[in-house]
Amino acid sequence: MRLLRDCYRACRDALRAGGIEAPEYEALSLLEHVTGCGRTALAAHGDKPVTEEQQTLLRSLTEKRLTHYPLQYLLGEWSFMGLPLAVGEGVLIPRDDTEVCTRLCLGWLRKKPPARVYDLCAGSGAIGIALERFADADVTAVELSEEAFYFLKKNIEINHCHLSPLPDDVLTCHAACPDGSLDLIVSNPPYIKRGELPSLQKEVQFEPAMALDGGESGYDFYECIIRDWGPKLRNGGALVFELGEKQASRVAALMRVSGFHRVRTALDLGGCERAIIGERVGVGR
Repeated sequence: MRLLRDCYRACRDALRAGGIEAPEYEALSLLEHVTGCGRTALAAHGDKPVTEEQQTLLRSLTEKRLTHYPLQYLLGEWSFMGLPLAVGEGVLIPRDDTEVCTRLCLGWLRKKPPARVYDLCAGSGAIGIALERFADADVTAVELSEEAFYFLKKNIEINHCHLSPLPDDVLTCHAACPDGSLDLIVSNPPYIKRGELPSLQKEVQFEPAMALDGGESGYDFYECIIRDWGPKLRNGGALVFELGEKQASRVAALMRVSGFHRVRTALDLGGCERAIIGERVGVGR
């Protein structure tokens, strides 16, 4: 029977040989997922026996990871801003980049009364759940994909949220939302140019194209949301987007032309303009 430390080393070495970027971290993640023993337990109880069933499962997960199948899907859960989120095939994996967009929202919501918020293209619900948890916002999360909507509802349950899930198409369902009724609209929309999808890293190829495909230009959803959802904001309300690389100037121009003021961006850790916010002022209520 193999020991815990031996199973870790075998997994780590296989991942390293397979070109996985962080083999130590990923091996620990898979080991803990299978055995319940993380870094501390490995250090203290490395001589603990691992059952045959656990060894078989660990080997299976390792082999699947070597195909560049996402680690997050293998684990079935991922953390976003300290919140546990269920993930799997059919839903976009929450990323650190999206924290930039979420924190921009939280900064705007600070010192404001509980706000009415729509999270468009909500996916797993990462942004909306964080805004409810950390800003006490009244959030409606709109998601069209049946697969992603399953995870959205599951994550609402996991995090004991009161967030309202809405299975609908953000490109058309704006008509049902009254003008001037929202305080904040946030979206991490599909923003990859369609022609660039085949060149994305191997892990991303397993994620839903529906959550990535921003049309031929990459700006289809930005244009629609600014045009059709902008009027849903009250006077002084804000619109926030996550951005792809080098998209800030064009999205900012689209927002300004549509009557948004105080348009500004926020940087990610790599110095890229990763999120943008603008306020709709002088439009009635």
